[in-house]
Amino acid sequence: MDNTRVYRMSFASVYPHYIQKAEKKGRTIDEVNEIIFWLTGYDKQTLQQHIDNKTDFENFFAQAPQLNPNVSKITGVICGYRVEEIEDKLMQKVRYLDKLIDELAKGKAMDKILRK
Repeated sequence: MDNTRVYRMSFASVYPHYIQKAEKKGRTIDEVNEIIFWLTGYDKQTLQQHIDNKTDFENFFAQAPQLNPNVSKITGVICGYRVEEIEDKLMQKVRYLDKLIDELAKGKAMDKILRK
């Protein structure tokens, strides 16, 4: 599968969709941000810089301060693929984020989403 298109997409172009998906189900932008902070190690300021700079997904994850050590606990199916079996590490990180946002939209508790 050619993932180049996904890697070149700007994070800023997808971010509003994450928010919209969450808000449609009664969740908040702060919860979306908390998930992103937990996964990547970014804070509010650095996340906003990536949004303002229209950083693509490849660089968004490459520049992440630290991927959370509990990402291995993220399991399940997203877009027809088991996230824990995705061999392409960058695509796996993108799908981790998708999976976490899905869990938020499905009403899961934040402690469970953040694997606490």
